[in-house]
Amino acid sequence: MTFDGAADALPSPEVSIRQLLELIGEQGLLLFCVFLAVPVLLPVSIPGTSTVFGLLLLLVGAGVTANRVPWLPNGLLSRRLNSAHVATVLRKSAAASRRFEKLIRPRLLALTHGATLNRINGLMLVLVALLLMAPLPLFPFTNTAPAIAIVLLAVGMAERDGVIVIAGYVATAVATAYIGLLLYGVFWAGSGILDRVWEFLGN
Repeated sequence: MTFDGAADALPSPEVSIRQLLELIGEQGLLLFCVFLAVPVLLPVSIPGTSTVFGLLLLLVGAGVTANRVPWLPNGLLSRRLNSAHVATVLRKSAAASRRFEKLIRPRLLALTHGATLNRINGLMLVLVALLLMAPLPLFPFTNTAPAIAIVLLAVGMAERDGVIVIAGYVATAVATAYIGLLLYGVFWAGSGILDRVWEFLGN
């Protein structure tokens, strides 16, 4: 089922994550990754779900790495979301997909086939899911950078497009460098403040 079709089939007023996965269809897990990343990329949001979405992405990436359907906790699958918000995200996802569908096609298949490549691609999803959950709410692009990588990796794997997968690797490297530098800076800034507090208390 397409994103538009899933949006039309949503129950009202709320939908569980389990129901959403069933509606998205046979490529559900990879398309679900795109759905989870879109609210960060576009001016739409589903309130209070950043940690939940990051954890779901982490578990999906682990499933891809293990080459099997991932275990998802019942608590997460039963989590209910506002259907109107979900429909907005699904339709935005569909619109974004239509803009780029002519650019995406099966190519460089060696990067999307085989257990070893699946593990590598799954590990990349795990990494960007962890980056997405990094506690850096006040810095710009800390969610957007890994979200771009998630979309590229998931679309590349779903559509067997090795070029898009490579773009996902590049986006993952950029996001890792950016967020890594921010975390390093926050750590050392925090260490400096702590040292000053100890000096003050010592005096």
